[in-house]
Amino acid sequence: MELELNETQALIRDSARKFAREVVAPRARQTDREERFPADVYKQMGELGFLGVNVPAELGGAEAGVVAYTLVVNEISQACAATAVGMAVTNMCAELICAYGTEAQKKKFVPRLTSGEAIAGAFALSEPHTGSDASALKTTAVRQGNQWVLNGAKQWISSGAYAGVMVVWARTANTGSKGLSCFIVEQGTPGLIVGKPEDKMGLRGSNTVPLTFENCAIPAENLLAKEGEGFKLAMIALDGGRIGISAQAVGVARAAIEASCSYVKDRKAFGKPIGEFQALRFMLADMQVQVEAATLLSLRAAYLKETKQPFTREASMAKLYASEMANRVCDKAVQLHGGYGYIDEFPVERYLRDARVQTIYEGTSEIQRLVIAREILKSAAA
Repeated sequence: MELELNETQALIRDSARKFAREVVAPRARQTDREERFPADVYKQMGELGFLGVNVPAELGGAEAGVVAYTLVVNEISQACAATAVGMAVTNMCAELICAYGTEAQKKKFVPRLTSGEAIAGAFALSEPHTGSDASALKTTAVRQGNQWVLNGAKQWISSGAYAGVMVVWARTANTGSKGLSCFIVEQGTPGLIVGKPEDKMGLRGSNTVPLTFENCAIPAENLLAKEGEGFKLAMIALDGGRIGISAQAVGVARAAIEASCSYVKDRKAFGKPIGEFQALRFMLADMQVQVEAATLLSLRAAYLKETKQPFTREASMAKLYASEMANRVCDKAVQLHGGYGYIDEFPVERYLRDARVQTIYEGTSEIQRLVIAREILKSAAA
């Protein structure tokens, strides 16, 4: 793994940092307080190439690679994790269609995602009764002539009320994981019903809704890959998505440390800045070490994916450690702020709320441990 960024990676990181600080950060508090989905920001991110960082240029992407994508997620997350969520999911959808779509599907849907024309993409896998057990989903898709007709319900769909292009999983045969298929559904399709936004603890600027499909008919050509390959596509997408969550966690933790350093320099107690007290310095040191470790895990997984090497274990390791690290670091940041850390005036309470879900979505910490152990044992057996 190269430890130095190449010119392209450094350029896109710097571009994302500038955009995050000048456009995203100033409105992050309002985005959170008003639960405002920043649709206009996604359009701007599309113009900068952030909605298709690892997507070919001919389809509107930046074609900068997975490491660059990880750096972008990190920078946007430092400013506003809620905004980073929609950006990351849009990248996931665009990449999946690029990898498994037909030429017609790529030309029709990917530029809409990468440009921001679709506003965002949505990844519709989870259902009300199943989260970690993706093979148990009940939404069905039945072939009727030149259409597929979808019926069922989805839960926890990020950007679901705004996403112009959705990747949706449904059961096409009653054979467990082998009976799942993947489809592309456009917003506004008759029979697609968007539910009430969830009132979430954190990431409140990220729209999260249930979706219902009631005789929702889509063209037969909207089947993504082959019938029965849906579970495989979901697992591949989630592996990549976990790299994005690790980068998001690192970004939020970095923001918490930055806010904490600023606070302990200014806040005085017993006649001197509290940052001069050894106990608080030790806390900051431990926080920084954990962030740096998570950063390396995240970038290693990204590098392996970019160079087309196996990365399932490394993606789970990065996601597991970084998400749990972010919760610890943000908790310490609140503690360092004392009573001020518990009120809206300072951003660390938002960072803690935003970090909490990172150990849950894209596979819980418990699922990551199962994946890691499975991969370790597989290697040992070989």
